[in-house]
Amino acid sequence: MEIVEAKYKTGRYVGRLLEVKEEDNRALFQVLAVKRHPNQGDLHQPKQADVQMFHQRKALAYLEKTWVPYSTVKPFSGEIEPYDASLLKAWLDAKEKLENEETDWAKQSLLHLNDLASDYRMTKDIKD
Repeated sequence: MEIVEAKYKTGRYVGRLLEVKEEDNRALFQVLAVKRHPNQGDLHQPKQADVQMFHQRKALAYLEKTWVPYSTVKPFSGEIEPYDASLLKAWLDAKEKLENEETDWAKQSLLHLNDLASDYRMTKDIKD
């Protein structure tokens, strides 16, 4: 199976390409590592805090299978980071970016992202 990088909603992942349906522009993808944590909030109104429903967005889980747009699938070369380490790194990167942005969206996103730390069971690994 081919190892690739793919985008799912606003997150980016490394994983196995399991199946391709070019006619539908989609590919079945199995997650092995997280490259970029998904953005928090409304996908249709990015970086907006005043929306009807501000969604908390979790990263896809280890070995989770999902259909991704085939156009977002790119070759991946290099070493695949262990899932837990990659999730922590992606989470910390997202947190740092939000802490450096002084908008209502960033503040609300940071609250949701911090809540996810306990869901991810990584609170012992996070240093505030």
